[in-house]
Amino acid sequence: MTKPSVEELKAIAKRVRRDIIKMTAAAASGHPGGSLSAVEILIALYFVIMKHDPKNPSWPERDYLVLSKGHASPLLYSVMAEAGYIKKDTLLSFRRLGSPLQGHPDRRRIPGIEASTGSLGQGLSIGIGHALANRLDKRSNYTYVVMSDGETNEGQVWEAAAMAAHHKIDHLVAIIDYNKFQLDDATKVICNMEPIVEKWKSFNWHVEEIDGHDWNQVIEALEKSKNVKDQPAVIIAHTIKGKGISFMENNNHFHGVAPTKEEAERALKELS
Repeated sequence: MTKPSVEELKAIAKRVRRDIIKMTAAAASGHPGGSLSAVEILIALYFVIMKHDPKNPSWPERDYLVLSKGHASPLLYSVMAEAGYIKKDTLLSFRRLGSPLQGHPDRRRIPGIEASTGSLGQGLSIGIGHALANRLDKRSNYTYVVMSDGETNEGQVWEAAAMAAHHKIDHLVAIIDYNKFQLDDATKVICNMEPIVEKWKSFNWHVEEIDGHDWNQVIEALEKSKNVKDQPAVIIAHTIKGKGISFMENNNHFHGVAPTKEEAERALKELS
């Protein structure tokens, strides 16, 4: 696959953000805020970084993606549609009865989804399993785990972090969508994880800290993380919840509340 230019990536991002609004508005449910914050991260993975083949989702040499923050499924589905895994005209079936596009990703329903996620805190453990299996099979695949900052409140994350470093699991990259909010309030109010960079370093992970909406920083950090040897890598991506829509940015109301018809029209106008 030819790697797109930054301008082409920006065009994809605008379409993806429009899809997220349309999907959640049509379903009258979903999680638009945390989907919008991680757009650049997922697009960079699918269109620049990862080896994958939508025509052969089980290709043994593919890289693996685990969307640990499974509530951001509108983002995943839209990016997968852009990449050719899902037909675009199915996106508006999001969350409908019988649709494969449920509120959290289900690997049984959509080829190309590596893990059924949504129980926060478990994705990193799943990713470690993929990375260890690939090591045993002597493959060079990479495993990417996209996490939320709120889920780092979960103890399982830190058990997994300790285990991955102890076993020197490279070819494993965690990306934290650090949008500073979770379900009930700001992350610093619920359970402050700062100093988050020093925490991960103390667990013996290679750490990159970036602006998660800057294409060059996102791509450079992901490329650099691929070259880390004998330790796992984590990227702390500072993002804005609801990114791209003025009245949604840093507005935690839209964590798990879909835009109304009027709000959707206003958002789509901003993204036109």
